[in-house]
Amino acid sequence: MGALHEGHLALVRRARAESVAVAASVFVNPLQFARDEDLGRYPRDNEGDRSKLAQAGVDVLFAPSPAAMYAPDFATSVDAGPIGEVFEGAIRPGHFRGVATVVNKLLNIVRPDVLYLGQKDAQQTAILRRMIRDLEIPVSVVIVPTERESDGLAMSSRNAYLSPQERAAAPSLHNALEAVRLAMAGGCSKADAIAAARSRLHPLAQLDYIDVVDANSFNPIESLSPPAFVIGAARFGTTRLLDNLWIE
Repeated sequence: MGALHEGHLALVRRARAESVAVAASVFVNPLQFARDEDLGRYPRDNEGDRSKLAQAGVDVLFAPSPAAMYAPDFATSVDAGPIGEVFEGAIRPGHFRGVATVVNKLLNIVRPDVLYLGQKDAQQTAILRRMIRDLEIPVSVVIVPTERESDGLAMSSRNAYLSPQERAAAPSLHNALEAVRLAMAGGCSKADAIAAARSRLHPLAQLDYIDVVDANSFNPIESLSPPAFVIGAARFGTTRLLDNLWIE
C-alpha cells in the first residue's frame, strides 16, 4: 500500500532473484479501511516509492487510482471466510473482505505467475492462500520472512506514526511473542506462557491479543505444533502494530 520500506523491498529482491520479470502494485485500498480508520492519513510517498522500486529492479509498476479500480456502481466482493472473522477480522470487520477483493482484482489485472507476500501480515497471507486455492487462481504463492529493525521491531509503514517514546516501547511486542515461544518450548502451558509474556510488554502498550494458532486455519492451538504462528497485536498511542513468529 505504498510508503515502501526494506520489508517491501525484500519481496522485490526475492522476486528479482527468481523471476524473468517483476511487477509491483502500489495502491492504498479504500475497501480495507473502516470509516474511523486512517485512510486519509495513511503514509504516501508516490515518487519515493517509484524510485525505490526502480532501483530494486521492478520492471512494471501498477499504481492505479481508486476510480480506476472501483467503478461508481462497484458491488462485488470476495468473502474471506471463517479465517477473516477472527483476530484482525473481529477487530476490523470487513477488513479482509477488502483485502481479498483487491488482491483478486490485482491478480486478474496483472496476471503474475508467482505472488510474493510478506509474513508480517500472517493472517492476511493465510486468507489469500486459501482464496487462491478455493477460487483456482493460477498463481503460485511465496511467503517472504519479516524484515526487522535492529531492535526486533517488525518493519511497517505505520511505524512512521510512532512518537519517539512509542518507538522505543514498540519492540516489546516482539519480545512478548518470543517469550511465549520460549516458555512453551520449555514446557509451559499456553496460558502460563501468555501470562508471562504480558509482563514483557512496555507499559505504553495496550494489548489486543497474543495467541498461538494453526498457520492454515488460524484456529487457536494449545501447543507449538507446526505449522503455526505465535501472533500478537498491540496499540502504542494511536498506532496499532501487528507481529508474529513462524513455528516450523
